[in-house]
Order: sequence, then structure tokens, then C-alpha cells
Amino acid sequence: MDQISLNHEASAGDTHKQLVTSLPPEVVQCLENARFLHLATCTDNQPHVSLMNYTYIPSSQYSSAPVIVMTTNPSSKKTNNLVENPNVSLLVHDWVSHRPPTQGRRMSGGSGSPGPEHRSSLASLLLNLNTSAISSISATINGTASLVAPGSAEEAYYRGQHLENNTFDSEGGGGGGGGGAAVAGMSNGGGSRGGLVQAARGDGGRECFVAGEEVRVILVHIKDIRTSDWKGSVKDWVLVPEGGVAGVNGSR
Repeated sequence: MDQISLNHEASAGDTHKQLVTSLPPEVVQCLENARFLHLATCTDNQPHVSLMNYTYIPSSQYSSAPVIVMTTNPSSKKTNNLVENPNVSLLVHDWVSHRPPTQGRRMSGGSGSPGPEHRSSLASLLLNLNTSAISSISATINGTASLVAPGSAEEAYYRGQHLENNTFDSEGGGGGGGGGAAVAGMSNGGGSRGGLVQAARGDGGRECFVAGEEVRVILVHIKDIRTSDWKGSVKDWVLVPEGGVAGVNGSR
């Protein structure tokens, strides 16, 4: 097999950044297909990553630019982090994450992953989907996060969109792209315990982690995007307002 060369120049610097007024189609596709994203926050040089349900909104009466909506417990670590430091990074991809079969790798149960003769048709389908990749990219999105004012019409709008997009059911199914269904705790970016687990069983966590009165709505405004594919190719984009790309490096 030919060696796949990594695009070191684009990966190490930002000389290939493009100024755009809208998200590239491949990034939109990735956001619409994926079910979860990883939210990275940081304070005092201590990074923190949370697995989150999300909703991608291209535009609305509250923002002409695309935004990403999430919800959070007001006392969570990520909430405290983004209040202190609103700069966040998101990782999103819609690759099927099934690990290919191996012969030598030992699992915790003492055996390697099953060979083709032992895999179910569903497992084979998932593996084939992973091989072909629903989307050929992953996207790292940098932006600024803020908590929407509680009780405001804006909060009600974004919470409603997030609820509609994340249609949980008791079997863990349902839900479309840009959020989808999830294990209850994931919609709050963390584990659930005690009464929350019991309360979440009937509705998949909607009341606990999205519609609860104390739950806060996070809004992320996108600043720039980096995409990469399995070959190591990297592309960078900077999102600017309409009319902001008449020139390069500040010239117009």
C-alpha cells in the first residue's frame, strides 16, 4: 500500500485559511449528520471535555450567523469554565465509530474483536459504513460561548429548537442529525445519578437535561473551522460577516 503523506504545512500553520461568509457545505453536512459533539472548555490551563447533544441553527431572528445550541447544568464544570473563559472548541464528526476487527488485540473480556464469520449482518453493515465514511471529514470548530439570558424569549426559542431536534425515546432511538437521541446523561454533557436517572427513563432525559427550569442554554457563535480527512488533508476557514471578505489581511 502506498504511504499516505500528511499535509504538514496546512496542519501546522494557518497560511491556507479562507475567509467565508457561510459555512462550507461539507461542514454543514457534518453538523447535520452527527449526533454528538465534544465541547472543550478551559480555565487556568486546565482543559475539560464534555460529550454533548447539540442543535445546529443556520440562522434565526436572533442571529443571522450560524450558531450551535447546547444545554447544561448551571453548576457544572463546563458552565463555570465558559463563564470565566468563553473561548471554546468543538469537535464533530459523523463517522461510525465501530472498531474494525483485530486478531492480536486483547479486549477486557480476553478475546479479540470478532472476525467476519462471527459478525452479525448489522455489525457488518456498521463496519462497511465506517469504511466508506458517511462523511469524509471531521471538523474542529472554534468559537465563543455564552449563556442565554434565563426567562428571555431568546432562551425559549433556542430551547424549543433544541427540544424539537433532540427527540429522545425510552429505547435510546429517534432523533435526527445535529443532536439526535442520546443516553440521558449525555444531553447534559456528563453522567446522571440518583433521581435524575429515574426521572429520565420515561422521556430520555428531555425534562432533566433540556427542558428543566434550572437548565441553562449555551449558544456558541462560530469563529473559524478546521476540517481534516483520513488522508491527513487539512482545510481552514474563518467565518466573517456579509461584506467582510472584500479584502485580505484587513485591506478592502
